Amino acid sequence: GARPIETAAPFGLKILAEGIDPVLDIVAIHGINGGREETWTVKGQNWLRDFLPQKITNARIYSWGYDAITHSPSQISHQHIYEHANTLLSNLYDERRISKTLERPIIFVAYSLGGIVLQMAMLKAPNYKEHQPIRLSTYGIIFMGTPHLGSDGADIGQLALNVASIFMSTNTKVVKSLKKDSVLLKQLLDDYGKISGEFDTTFAYETVETKIFGKRQMIVPRASAVVPGARTIAIGADHIHMVKFASREDEGYRAVSDRLYFMAEAVEKKIRAVPEDIKKAQANMKDNFSVPFSLSGVPEAPQFVGRKKELIKIKEEFNCNGSQRKVVVLHGLGGIGKTQLAVASVKEHRDICSAIFWLNGKNEDSLKQSFVDMAKRLYNESQPSPLLTRALENNDTNQVVAALKNWFSSSGNTRWILVFDNVDNPKYPGISDPEAYDVSSYFPEAYQGSILITTRSSHLSIGKVVHVPVTKLVDIKESIIILASMSERQISDQALDPCAIELVKELDGLPLALATAGAYLRQLSISLADYLSLYQERWKELLKKSPDFPSYRHRALNTTWDLSFQHIQRQNKSAEKLLQLWAYFDNQDLWFELLAAGREESPEWFAEIVKDKLSFNEVIRLLCDHALIEPVHSVGGYSMHTCVRAWVVHMLDTDQKSSMARLALNCVGSAVPTIDISEHIPIGRRLLPHALRCSKLIGTAIDIQGPENQKTYRAIQNLGFLYSGQDKLNEAKALYKRALDGFEKLLGREHSSTLNVVYKLGNLYAHQNKLQEAEEMYLRVQAGQKEGEGAENDFSRDIVNNLATLYLVQDKIQKAETMYKQVLKDKEKALGQEHTSTLDTIYNLGHLYQRQGKIQEAAAMYTRALNGYKKAWGPKNTSTLDSINSLGTLYLDQGETNEAEKMFRQAWKVSKEMRGPEHTSTLTIVNNLAIISSRQGKIEEAEAMYRQVLKGYEEVFGPEHTSTLGVVSSLATLYNNQGELQKAEAMYQRALKGKEKALGPEHTSTLYTVNNFAGLFKNQGKIQEAEAMYRRALEGNKKTWGPEHQLTLRTLNNLGVVYSNQGKFQEAESMYTQALQGCENTLGSEHTITLETVNNLGAISLKQGKIQEAETMYLRALKGKEKVWGTEHMSTIDTVSNLGILYAIQDRMQDAEVMHLRALKGKMKALGPEHISTLRTIKCLTNLYKNQGKMESAEAMIRRALQSN
Repeated sequence: GARPIETAAPFGLKILAEGIDPVLDIVAIHGINGGREETWTVKGQNWLRDFLPQKITNARIYSWGYDAITHSPSQISHQHIYEHANTLLSNLYDERRISKTLERPIIFVAYSLGGIVLQMAMLKAPNYKEHQPIRLSTYGIIFMGTPHLGSDGADIGQLALNVASIFMSTNTKVVKSLKKDSVLLKQLLDDYGKISGEFDTTFAYETVETKIFGKRQMIVPRASAVVPGARTIAIGADHIHMVKFASREDEGYRAVSDRLYFMAEAVEKKIRAVPEDIKKAQANMKDNFSVPFSLSGVPEAPQFVGRKKELIKIKEEFNCNGSQRKVVVLHGLGGIGKTQLAVASVKEHRDICSAIFWLNGKNEDSLKQSFVDMAKRLYNESQPSPLLTRALENNDTNQVVAALKNWFSSSGNTRWILVFDNVDNPKYPGISDPEAYDVSSYFPEAYQGSILITTRSSHLSIGKVVHVPVTKLVDIKESIIILASMSERQISDQALDPCAIELVKELDGLPLALATAGAYLRQLSISLADYLSLYQERWKELLKKSPDFPSYRHRALNTTWDLSFQHIQRQNKSAEKLLQLWAYFDNQDLWFELLAAGREESPEWFAEIVKDKLSFNEVIRLLCDHALIEPVHSVGGYSMHTCVRAWVVHMLDTDQKSSMARLALNCVGSAVPTIDISEHIPIGRRLLPHALRCSKLIGTAIDIQGPENQKTYRAIQNLGFLYSGQDKLNEAKALYKRALDGFEKLLGREHSSTLNVVYKLGNLYAHQNKLQEAEEMYLRVQAGQKEGEGAENDFSRDIVNNLATLYLVQDKIQKAETMYKQVLKDKEKALGQEHTSTLDTIYNLGHLYQRQGKIQEAAAMYTRALNGYKKAWGPKNTSTLDSINSLGTLYLDQGETNEAEKMFRQAWKVSKEMRGPEHTSTLTIVNNLAIISSRQGKIEEAEAMYRQVLKGYEEVFGPEHTSTLGVVSSLATLYNNQGELQKAEAMYQRALKGKEKALGPEHTSTLYTVNNFAGLFKNQGKIQEAEAMYRRALEGNKKTWGPEHQLTLRTLNNLGVVYSNQGKFQEAESMYTQALQGCENTLGSEHTITLETVNNLGAISLKQGKIQEAETMYLRALKGKEKVWGTEHMSTIDTVSNLGILYAIQDRMQDAEVMHLRALKGKMKALGPEHISTLRTIKCLTNLYKNQGKMESAEAMIRRALQSN
């Protein structure tokens, strides 16, 4: 008999049915102002307790109650939705832990507000270890009357008020969380969409208006209760009564209970399919490699049937032991069901694998974006390696790919599956398509794990693989099941219908055609016979119109789509147009904001679609309902099958193609974000596939001639900016040039839009190290600005600043200094002395003065910038740290190693706190500390630091990255200076080989290593090899930088040293003289390189017996060094030593002694008593004293040397 309803509104879980040998839990969650009994009860009958247990006997059924009372004056709830969600998770965990059923699958039935509480619970479950099993155990959800669209879509606030208005009054806090523009709901609905693919979900909606205060109103209409493309149930009742079923014959009860029955049946099959040994392996799986299973963003058919042989074949290969690499390739025609077969396969493996990831292999850019998405999942849901964390922080896609390949290659991480979907353009011998790529280059290095590939190509060959062909469905019953599922018609009725059998035969076992036909039947109340008749008539018309269709398959697919398209045309013209427009975007991931960006000056039909999300969603829903597109929940976008897009392109006429392609280009171009937007990098990656699609259409489908196309040229320019930000520099240059040509013709050479493109081209050339081309662009913009807008705006200052930086790189120091000072003056006037942009220019001036050897001026600039950054940003800021580090390098150049060390250690401490000890910026400071230790003679400490930096760089950048090779080169130099020549040679060879491969043989960084390698050969006595290396470096530097660049002049000096060691004094003098002339012309008479060259000329003059010339040169060098570096800098001390030797040769013993003693004091302070240079000076003093007969002094020197040893 009927049971009394609870009068109090108790909270928590209540068991309504224990079940017979239960294998799953069903949990019902009521809505606002509901209760765990009365919400589900009518006429004394609670269908969850009185009807459902007889239908699903193996389920334990709970009803959960929570404090959502809003109208009772004695019991007002003040709990927030988050608190309800947390309570739900805690109640479930406690109940299931006590009953020892933590791993039992769960199916939820959530009504109205209860659905929002459940969504929040699913999102928050991973945050607490004890809550994680709840989400992992959730198999299915039925949402009943729950609003799902955001506030800009179906006006979530109004829906909330509709729900609340059923009752007398409302809880302020709960309703606030539902109001329009609520941050909670916006975020919740967006975030839940990303994980919704983890669950088998059905959406039930009311079809009868609810009576409120005498008026009838639809509380949560279908448009808001249903997510596009999902499985739905229509309930013939109002919002209050849609969850109250008086009998088993109630149509609503039958539909809901049938769905629950099918879910329960699927759960039971799944449990039985897992053998005991695999359960044991699953239990022993390492936690640090486990990632929750998710198919979020993967298009999944509502009903998968057949393919048993294929599934068995895959299962035979993938035992998920993973100790040996297994690769299975599914190949077949488009629309044949390869992706759905892959989905079904990974679902079978979800419980025995530690991680399963889905990758979009459409092209290389899409694949890289999938790696980024995969990395974010690992970061949020597992235990990512420091390498992966840093790669994400650096927003470096290539680093992310390398880090993930490394993670999948980890020892013990073998139970994973990677699915490379839609690899339809593989690279193999004979293929010249520039977009083809080698998918195997993205496989992890270790030979472990399992890889599944779907492709249309039967030629894909990547070593040892198992090919599984995917063909059309042969069993008619399987085709009927798909048709019935998509049409939401009873299978039992259709199986006996000869029209159904004839129709599926016509559709030839093609899953995509069956799904499209089923979606059409779901929308219209027509019989199968009528649809079959329409199909056959349209087939004949299509055959006449397009006799070139290549196959029966194409005609079958196109006929089903054409019928659906005709129905869409009759219902909504805007939907028809949007479908046509879609042909000119990438087929995957189209979203509202992308289209809305092109609203300005767009056609009326398009402006109507994108005026708000509600209008957009209405059109999108119609296309989803006809199975022409499908939602991508993980990113909140929508995708179209490649076959559907090909059909859409085919049906467009020529005029439509041009206008639609231009509109798509304008949308994508307008959506490109500026760099001041925090999410500009991920947005740019998301836009990239659409940009690639539009770029191909420029000049073909898109006619860009004519004065009306200024907006189109701006879109092309923006695509160039997007490509530039994604390091596609050649593609960016081509687009910039096309935009520039268009703006010049439309607006003239001096127009601001034209100059803006020229400026961006200058930046691109500078990035490519094409300095002459960059300079030409900047100067053109500068000239145009002077004639047009004047020279005191931000844009003009940026141009001057970039020119100054360009000249600094080219060693055009005077030009650079003049421009930096001009920019600084303008910024101080316009922005103020303490503005961060002003400080940036002050910092740049410091760098310039350091390059000039103007130490005091450089120190003043760095210090001013540092103080300003500290005031503006605080001590823990990147600009502050850069200033501290630069001051350290300045002290290092001065030979003030102690002061340099203080600066570096200060920066190191802050960087460790800000970024972590293994961050690349922190390691760069460690590298500087290694240089300090090296100069202090602390060789073991220096080597340990270099090794630490090398290991960190190898993990983050990889062993062949140029930053890594820079550290290898530093280690080589350390070994070279210590006489460990064999170690040094191995390191130099690695550095040189890597740079030649990465940068080319003539890159400046390559030539720098060539120069150092030559120094090693010199130390090894391999004079000819050293000379050849120096000559290579000299010619390369001359070609790249010119004859008077610093690097060229340094190499001339080095060649002079080699000739000097060979006794070729005239050749050496020639090298030094050329170097000195170049230094004086470009760097000035007091630059450090100039002074070193003067010192070298003194040495070669001494070797030639030109004593007077030698003394003149040494004294000039000493005077200059004392002025620039100070009296205690090691370079100054070296010249002091040279003068001591010279005076000894001249028998000026007193002068020689003064110089050697000064040198000894300086070396003892800077290098310590054990350094080889210190010991050499002691030896010089010893010989000096012996020659003077001062034997006691000589013996004292010998004792000092012995004590040092």
